[in-house]
Amino acid sequence: MPTVESPVLDETIVDKYEERRANLVPILQEIQATYSYLPEPLLRRVSRKLHVPLSDVYQLATFYRCFSLKPRGRHVVQVCLGTACHVRGGPKILDRVETETGTVGLGTSPDMEFVVETVRCLGCCGLAPVMKVDKDVYATLEQSKIKRVLNRYRKKRPAGKDATDG
Repeated sequence: MPTVESPVLDETIVDKYEERRANLVPILQEIQATYSYLPEPLLRRVSRKLHVPLSDVYQLATFYRCFSLKPRGRHVVQVCLGTACHVRGGPKILDRVETETGTVGLGTSPDMEFVVETVRCLGCCGLAPVMKVDKDVYATLEQSKIKRVLNRYRKKRPAGKDATDG
């Protein structure tokens, strides 16, 4: 399990919204986008601000797959394993993604850069195998392209560090 420092929490995310229950999802979305998960202290703050029981906040946070209560990587990598992608090499793409990100099975990489997930369909079966990183879709993938794709999302490396595709 990756180790994560406790983030410095920015309560202004919560404070800029009106005290209306209808703001619960947008607030959680902004917190998720900022921290890559929903820190408990901010969930408690949301509960107080919107006058919503904490149990209701947690119910919503655990219902939707887009939210996480545990720290996740900054970039979400989804590898399609639907029928077309599976037949055209999706499992090999997944193996290479896990190797390149350092994830053991599905989950978050040790450097907190990536979270690797599988999906059953990304809706572009004719372009299989397909992978999505955040909002970007990569089609007709080959294992040899994975490192180059993932390097586009890695933190910028200091000058002199090797950032080649290998």
